[in-house]
Amino acid sequence: MPTDIDIAQAATLQKVLPLAQARLALPEEALIPYGHYKAKIDLSYIAGLEGQRSDGHLVLVTAISPTPPGEGKTTTTVGLGDGLNQIGKKAVICLREPSMGPCFGMKGGAAGGGFAQVVPMEDINLHFTGDFHAIALAHNLLSALIDNHIHHGNALALDARRISWRRVVDMNDRALRDITVSLGGPGNGFPRQDGFDIVVASEVMAIVCLSSSLADLKRRLGNIIVGQTAARKNVTARELKADGAMAALLKDALAPNLVQTLEGTPAFVHGGPFANIAHGCNSVIATRTALKLADYVVTEAGFGADLGAEKFVNIKCRKAGLQPACAVLVATVRALKYHGGADAVKNPASNTLQALEAGLPNLGCHIENLQQQLGLPLVVSINRFDADLPEELAMIEGYCAQFGVGCVVATHWANGGPGAMALAQAVVKLCEGTAVARTPLYVDALPLADKIRRVATGIYRAAEVVFAPKAMAQLQEWQDAGWGELPVCIAKTPYSFSSDPALRGAPTGHNLQVRELRLNAGAEFIVAICGDIMTMPGLPKVPSAERIDVDAAGRISGLF
Repeated sequence: MPTDIDIAQAATLQKVLPLAQARLALPEEALIPYGHYKAKIDLSYIAGLEGQRSDGHLVLVTAISPTPPGEGKTTTTVGLGDGLNQIGKKAVICLREPSMGPCFGMKGGAAGGGFAQVVPMEDINLHFTGDFHAIALAHNLLSALIDNHIHHGNALALDARRISWRRVVDMNDRALRDITVSLGGPGNGFPRQDGFDIVVASEVMAIVCLSSSLADLKRRLGNIIVGQTAARKNVTARELKADGAMAALLKDALAPNLVQTLEGTPAFVHGGPFANIAHGCNSVIATRTALKLADYVVTEAGFGADLGAEKFVNIKCRKAGLQPACAVLVATVRALKYHGGADAVKNPASNTLQALEAGLPNLGCHIENLQQQLGLPLVVSINRFDADLPEELAMIEGYCAQFGVGCVVATHWANGGPGAMALAQAVVKLCEGTAVARTPLYVDALPLADKIRRVATGIYRAAEVVFAPKAMAQLQEWQDAGWGELPVCIAKTPYSFSSDPALRGAPTGHNLQVRELRLNAGAEFIVAICGDIMTMPGLPKVPSAERIDVDAAGRISGLF
């Protein structure tokens, strides 16, 4: 059986300029090539698209609560895009860029899989067009300017004990979570406690993904709050005169990247915030551009629907004025068995039909959330594996029918676009059906604490939210300071509806533990840090980096 990278390296790719002309009617001057198979779309061309034609249908791909092996959400997004083109629709997909932290950690790559991949997969997983490097540099430039400002007199009276702006690196490195900087004497500044987050958790990443233009990007960068004075006055990046230089570093990164699937479907791969610690969606600019160029735009939101879909609707769509037409909820037999208590590795005998039945409520909760809480019509897509039995698939289909929801078995991993044609037809039927009236999960005027409670009780089935004293004080301060209109971004484990990753299935009546909050004034949302979630992950005992290699001819292996 060939690996994902074997399949990708055996593929014959189309050069990006003729692909863009044939599939998207893009003129050559609209593209900024990065080699033969990658390009950025020029921002000035994108600005001229506004008002030219009505938007296509926006389709969200989300999933049940994930398990460690993953459920194939990106693979389904790619397969569905190819499937839509197979049935004669003009479709584009929009994905996030992979972070090298998980690529070298647990995932080993994040460009889809099998015959449903975006390519060139090695480039996409490793460096790509340099967007993440630019974001890290812009973020760390601000960090350097903060300490430099303090060293040279501190005219803004920043309190070193109240600096909230941390540093970032695009790698899982637990040793950098909490550090001390500026050691070594007066020439190196004033020692203080600091720490690193992973790049995908950076507010700069969120700003790039939510900005509508270069001017909007610079405005948001200037609004970043880096810390406070002793009198608790906020100090911004604009006051440090950092916003212009940061925007200069990011001007190319703001332009969306164009690549292709194995079947030649155009793919915008741009931005990469995690959904467990950030808002988990690709960039607004990429999505808006795709909607002007295609009749169907398939995008994904990170992790399960409780995290990714909720933030997609309540942060990205709210801020960008987007209207998703429907959702695809990805599930697998093995994941539902896992949520039913099975462990096929440690206890093969637990991998039973009874475990599948016990795990179905996890699927049910996600269906109810999408239908009732987020107002999205949906279809369930079973990402089929060879070991799946007919009676297992029939059980899932029967369960979905109880909710009045269609269920389609898809084989895009093995068969590419043809394996997702039935799913594509189901999506078209939903998109062309009667539009559903949607109400927001919460209104802007609702107090911040109540917004968090609304997500916790409505989406997570929590009994209540328990705020640590520090978090409660932060909420009150920001509410009083006029930040109460912002949406909330919950950072919690992706493996459970609760803040405890050990609670599989569909737990109810639990308490959501909020230990800290962060004000992202530039990205324009409040982050609630829950449970033991970390904004700087660590590597597993056996990281994927140990399997990744390159031979004398430059051929990479070990990505998957």
